[in-house]
Amino acid sequence: MTTTEERGKRKVRAGRVTSDVRSKTITVSVERTVLHPLYGRVVTKTKKYMVHDENNDARKGDLVEITETRPLSKTKRWRLTKVVERAK
Repeated sequence: MTTTEERGKRKVRAGRVTSDVRSKTITVSVERTVLHPLYGRVVTKTKKYMVHDENNDARKGDLVEITETRPLSKTKRWRLTKVVERAK
């Protein structure tokens, strides 16, 4: 496998695992805060990503780091990098 420098910049996100039911696939919710364009209020936006988890490491509630990758299936374009914090 090539190193990250050779492949160029890849997007990295951190989020919570919301589902780990499927084999080798987890669903990760990533939250970000943005200013509302008209009212100027801070709004929390959530986006769900389907993430490839090769070894089924992550469990529901874990804080994980994911990296953008080539398309692995119809919906999966992200790969699990590491489990940052285990769920309590």
